Amino acid sequence: MAPDLFRTAPDRPLIAPSILSADFAALGEECAHIIEKGGADLLHVDVMDGHFVPNLTMGPALVRSLRGRLPRVFLDVHVMVTDPIQYVDPFADAGANHITFHIEPAMDRRAGTGMSPVSHGYDVREVAAAIRARGMTAGLAINPPTPVESILPVAGEFDLILVMSVNPGFSGQAFIPESLKKPEWVRAAVGDRVRVQMDGGIGPANAQAVRTAGCDVLVAASAVFGVPRAERAGVISRLRGG
Repeated sequence: MAPDLFRTAPDRPLIAPSILSADFAALGEECAHIIEKGGADLLHVDVMDGHFVPNLTMGPALVRSLRGRLPRVFLDVHVMVTDPIQYVDPFADAGANHITFHIEPAMDRRAGTGMSPVSHGYDVREVAAAIRARGMTAGLAINPPTPVESILPVAGEFDLILVMSVNPGFSGQAFIPESLKKPEWVRAAVGDRVRVQMDGGIGPANAQAVRTAGCDVLVAASAVFGVPRAERAGVISRLRGG
């Protein structure tokens, strides 16, 4: 059984390679190598519905295959979708350990008075409760254009807050430096009781700035899977600060 990393994690930054940049023709081998030889802590699975973001990617069947290949790995599923509640049971049944969903589809702009974490779309607290009812931890994500004030009122109610440092949809995008302010505000609001994750354009060159901003879970895609396998352990060590 996979460890409960986001509640009882080692006192160090966690490195979560995003399999979006892995070689899908050899995905099982790629993931096994990055965990068993590369020193990664978990796998980050990017799920896109083609509506909330302009791309269509993997689903529960892939997670089920990864669970069969790596029964003890922690599978961190990031759903970039308009209706996250419909994905909770399928990913739980497939073996996911964690689901992060986005605040943006839930925000209410109708009144013209800003944005609320509770709206006609869905209540983020209810989605989190559904995720936890299936034995998983729950995360909430925020995109670069979204004001951090929209997430702060509920940030402490989640196991993890994901701050996107690129606009989601595709790997290999350039890091947005202005995104570093958000994890600082989130960390100040939640203290040490919530994991803060950053995803998008992260590599050894900017990892220290990401960690200094308060992030203790770093997602990296092309920075890890875009180099030869023999070099990946070194990349992960540098991402962690080693």
